[in-house]
Amino acid sequence: MRAVDIVRKKRDGRELARDEIGFLIREYCAGRIPDYQMSAFLMAVFFKGMTTPEISALTEEMRISGEVVDLGFIPGRKVDKHSTGGVGDKTSLVLAPAVAAAGVTVPMMSGRGLGHTGGTLDKLESIPGFNVRLSSAQFKAQLAAAGLSFIGQTENLVPADRKLYALRDVTATVESQPLITASIMSKKLAEGIDGLVLDVKTGSGAFMQRREDAESLARAMVALGKACGKRVVALVTDMNQPLGDYAGNALEVIECVEMLKGRGPADLATLCEDLSAHCLVLGEAARDLDEGRKLYGATVTSGKALDKLREVIRLQGGDARIVDDYGALPAARRRLPMAAQSGGFVQSMNTQEIGLALCVLGAGRETVDSIIDPAVGIQFHKKIGDAVAAGEPLCTIYFNDEDRCRDAMKRMTEAYVIGSAAVERPLLIKKTIG
Repeated sequence: MRAVDIVRKKRDGRELARDEIGFLIREYCAGRIPDYQMSAFLMAVFFKGMTTPEISALTEEMRISGEVVDLGFIPGRKVDKHSTGGVGDKTSLVLAPAVAAAGVTVPMMSGRGLGHTGGTLDKLESIPGFNVRLSSAQFKAQLAAAGLSFIGQTENLVPADRKLYALRDVTATVESQPLITASIMSKKLAEGIDGLVLDVKTGSGAFMQRREDAESLARAMVALGKACGKRVVALVTDMNQPLGDYAGNALEVIECVEMLKGRGPADLATLCEDLSAHCLVLGEAARDLDEGRKLYGATVTSGKALDKLREVIRLQGGDARIVDDYGALPAARRRLPMAAQSGGFVQSMNTQEIGLALCVLGAGRETVDSIIDPAVGIQFHKKIGDAVAAGEPLCTIYFNDEDRCRDAMKRMTEAYVIGSAAVERPLLIKKTIG
């Protein structure tokens, strides 16, 4: 086989055979296919798409490109949750300890911030000492002992995805649905899970801004997971405004701990409850969603979920004092409220612009080598549908650098739209698939 022939075939919109896709992935990982040919293939996929058999073959070849974790030695079902990313999207830090406290093993493999969206690993690393770089042996041992472990993608796990993603990031092919599907599902299927709950975001702060695109991606991932013998469900959820009241790494950790203490904003509480309920059903700890919601509530009310978070922080080298003393977390030196210029109602929020404001502050990466400031962030006092008076704070910016604050403030001023007409708050959970 020749790579150029496979690229030409996909360029012309023809379906690739399983062995052709396997050849591309194996030879590229071995360094025998250059970046420029693989880049041409990715662009061909971006424009011509892939059939379901092609996506399945690509996912499988990526999955087996490195180590495939076997968790069969741990009794019971193993369930993970994945979000396609957003601003203030912090549910993993609430869901994972609650589900694990209810007896379901949660091998939580997470990612870092990408573009304007935040990353679970970055939030966890705002906890002093927290180590997300566990070896495969450490990952398995902690799962067996505690039922929960937070890790990033290891060097040996799905190396094809790491190489391909680096190319996608610089060839404007990140948004390709077949490539997103294969990237997400190859990693999840390699970590030894039995069930997966997907949170597919849609709206101004999501990669899939159009609802129909988000639903299409959700259906594709659910179908692929089921074809691989896994139980998969996807929730299509709103990202037209930030989730919760805070965005920024240490600030979001505090908000999650507050959630596990039975306090917190309604939107975050609703989504954590529903995602957890689906995890508990897939993990066979609950018979249906109503029972799953009650079980989630019981782990929070009893303090078991909070104890599980404290245990995992300690096991992964972090300072568990942060659960009871937020002063142990990094804190911004200054705060500045941003007042509304006029009264009325919040009509909309440009959530992508808010995410970029966070990056400007230092909460996210502007380049691959950017160093994240875990202390900075934004508190949202007003969200879509809320009434606001002129001069009343819309948000408060937590910052350490005045120039960065000035740039972020400009973006936030443009992100909020205030009008005279009352508007309805966005529906949080728009659809459940699978």
